[in-house]
Amino acid sequence: MTPPLRKTYRPWTPEVYQQETLSARSQLPPGDLVFFLLDVVPQFDLTPFYAPYEVETRGAPPFDPAEMVTLTLYSYCVGVFSSRKIAIACERNLAFLAIVGKDRPDFRTLSDFRKLHLDALADLFTGLLQLAQEAGLVQLGAWATDGSKFPGNASRHKAMSYGYMQKEEQRLKAEIAQLLTQAQQPDEAEDAALGASRGDELPQELQFREQRLAKIQQAKARLEEQARATAQAEHQRHQAAADQRQPGSPVAQDQQPAGQPAAGPAAQATGATPDAKAQTNFTDPELKIMPQANKGWEYSGNAQVVVDDTCQIIVACAVTSQSNDKQQAVPMVQQALEKLEEAGIGRPSTATGAVQRILGLFDSGYFSGTAVAGLEDLGIDPYMATARQKHHEAQPGCASQRAPAPGTAQERMRAKLRTARGRAVYGWRKGIVEPVFGQIKGARGFRRFSLRGLQKIRAEWSLVCLTHNLLKVWRYHYLPSMN
Repeated sequence: MTPPLRKTYRPWTPEVYQQETLSARSQLPPGDLVFFLLDVVPQFDLTPFYAPYEVETRGAPPFDPAEMVTLTLYSYCVGVFSSRKIAIACERNLAFLAIVGKDRPDFRTLSDFRKLHLDALADLFTGLLQLAQEAGLVQLGAWATDGSKFPGNASRHKAMSYGYMQKEEQRLKAEIAQLLTQAQQPDEAEDAALGASRGDELPQELQFREQRLAKIQQAKARLEEQARATAQAEHQRHQAAADQRQPGSPVAQDQQPAGQPAAGPAAQATGATPDAKAQTNFTDPELKIMPQANKGWEYSGNAQVVVDDTCQIIVACAVTSQSNDKQQAVPMVQQALEKLEEAGIGRPSTATGAVQRILGLFDSGYFSGTAVAGLEDLGIDPYMATARQKHHEAQPGCASQRAPAPGTAQERMRAKLRTARGRAVYGWRKGIVEPVFGQIKGARGFRRFSLRGLQKIRAEWSLVCLTHNLLKVWRYHYLPSMN
């Protein structure tokens, strides 16, 4: 009888693998990201990273800053953001071992390096932008701007509204007064209660309540200062609107809808007292509560990007504490132009030698007449939705290609987007900027800021964006040359 056939498997000998010395160059593909970074990072100006160590001659030699920069950038590129996880990867991951070798930094060294050089790491954004332009990945034909709310390192349970602060302040003051009264007891009662203690120690409950009262008073002061600043800004805005409504003002004629009378006098500035529902967070006071995509609310930062259409290179990035995008269009484009100037990238010219206008694509959250005028002054041709379109809503028919009749800024922009060119150009927006957030959140797993304070959060976001550009340069420029 013929014996049954047995399946043949590839040999597996883990006892042999445990004794082998593996080389990253022999095991990883030649076009791997780690080899690209080992070649590119030393070409950057790393003087700011070396400077703090040059003035200190004591102690053991530190890790080479070029090594630490390469390790940090590679970690962010592959979605490893925790210092402890990076330290573990340096022991187990072949690509990480290709950077650090046998002398591996611990998690505290990695954390301290990032804290010390966070601003310098963010400043590498300009160098990456220049590298992308040299690789032909930035053409400056069209820019798309968008924002996304990233939760911060602050708990919703460590927050309090202004109205509740006032109640809590009164309650704590009453309890502190009661504790102080209880502390003024006769000597016999103190001896019975305190025993060998001196008797003049501050009660532990009193310490806790005084500390909590101090924190609440500080939080109240922050909200009151914000309310005063908001009231002042609102007063100035109404005053500027009143000046524009003066007879003969071209702005008034441009923005006042036909058939409507001119508005009344400017409204008085609102009071400086915060609203009872105004909240602040004790963990990170600089963050504001913002709506999330899952219909929830979190203390978040509004992360903004301006993306070039050619290869989805981020040309500007920022984080604001404002949940609304209304005021972000002009500052973001202005920052993008400044980054281009820092990187030595000139804007393209037309056949006549004039500077070519870049197409600016924005969703409805950015629209305002002031934003449209500001963008045009910066040499941007804006295509900005004036209202949010509902799903499955029928699109209006295309208008003629002739220039729209004069009207308000909103009417002119609406007519512009109804033309065949306007609909085609604005249709590019989703395919340019929205995949960038998908790649950052989905592919790399960055969904929450880990640092506290708006300045540090902005530097952290710059690090995320510059590594996004680094991946684009590697994939579009470096990998094809290795094939």
